Amino acid sequence: MEVHEREVHTPWEGVLATPAGRSRAAVLVLAGSSGRVDRERARLLAGQGLTALAVRWFGGPGQSPGICEIPLETFTSAIGLLRSTGASRIGVLGVSKGAEAALLTAVRDPRVDVVVAVSPTDSVWCNVGPGPDGRHHPYRSSWSWRGEPLPFLPMDDSWTPGTPAGEPVGMTAWYELSRRTFGHLLPGAAIPVERARAALVLVAGGDDAMWPSLPAAERLALRRRRAGAPVTLISRAGAGHRPRFPGEGVLPASAAHLHGGTPHADALLGEDAWPRVVSALRGTPADRPVG
Repeated sequence: MEVHEREVHTPWEGVLATPAGRSRAAVLVLAGSSGRVDRERARLLAGQGLTALAVRWFGGPGQSPGICEIPLETFTSAIGLLRSTGASRIGVLGVSKGAEAALLTAVRDPRVDVVVAVSPTDSVWCNVGPGPDGRHHPYRSSWSWRGEPLPFLPMDDSWTPGTPAGEPVGMTAWYELSRRTFGHLLPGAAIPVERARAALVLVAGGDDAMWPSLPAAERLALRRRRAGAPVTLISRAGAGHRPRFPGEGVLPASAAHLHGGTPHADALLGEDAWPRVVSALRGTPADRPVG
């Protein structure tokens, strides 16, 4: 399918990818802590007949340099732009910290019809990197809403990585320790997905070395089911933090972080999830072919 792109510069850097002809369904595409505009994924989704907007939500001009008290209005304004294209169905697809943002946005914005949360968390976490003041500590929330920071879980800084200095580090154990240390804060920091009217698709690997996304996805799914709300969970034991959908290239290994999984397992999880992801975003039956 022919895809058209145009740059978006206000109020954030981004790219709007559109299929030939009008699309009734649109999706906001949020990368994780890389901070990049995920152009490749936006193009891939536009090739499936979806209007796709990928934005830089931190680290750009006028934005916080790190993921620190990022206004959720960043995402609700992007949803407004998608609605202005004439789309009647709005999705948000986020990865890792972008999935955290997607879930929190859907809780607050009833215009969101579906969320695809890839390698998600079920809690609000503290800042990753500095805020506008340049400070990393004391820990603050990753997110704010209407000018107020959201309740969050801090990190337990007693943790030390078990890898030699200079080698890539996996941080799942750090997040698990922090959940135990600050367990008394879990109820306030929980993402209340049961309140969102949006349908929810969760994609997680059991070998995620960045944070424990599969246990988090299972907790999210349980809360949705208890509330009688729609949820789909797609997982694969050997996949890591970065599932890749059909048509996406393999991401290079990081010199700083371990992501878990293997390119093969990550691709298999993406292949398993892809038909249901596209169908959920389109609002069509899951058995309809995805070309």
